[in-house]
Amino acid sequence: QVEVVESGGGLVQVGGSLGLSCVASGRIFRWLTMGWYRRAPGKQRELVAEINSGGDLKYGDSVKGRFTISRDNAKNTVFLQMNSLEPEDTAVYSCNIRTLSPIAGHYWGQGTQVTVSS
Repeated sequence: QVEVVESGGGLVQVGGSLGLSCVASGRIFRWLTMGWYRRAPGKQRELVAEINSGGDLKYGDSVKGRFTISRDNAKNTVFLQMNSLEPEDTAVYSCNIRTLSPIAGHYWGQGTQVTVSS
């Protein structure tokens, strides 16, 4: 069993910054990617940022240059630093981990709300 727990989020004004953390625990021997997705009201879920086990990074087009993803491999933890926040960043942010062993699978956290007020 794998558990994914997010922390951070909340309310911030336009132009402000916020940080999110995600810890994956349980039987994780190898993982492929860890990352953040978001879903705004009335919109589809979209990739925010992702990091793979080799350290390669991927960002959604709308957050490039503003958001930074980083990791702590030893703790199966990823961080998302969000700067220059815009009202369009308002969404529920969810953490995802894709594991390879002992079981290949996708696991999601419960999500955390980020609200950017103008």
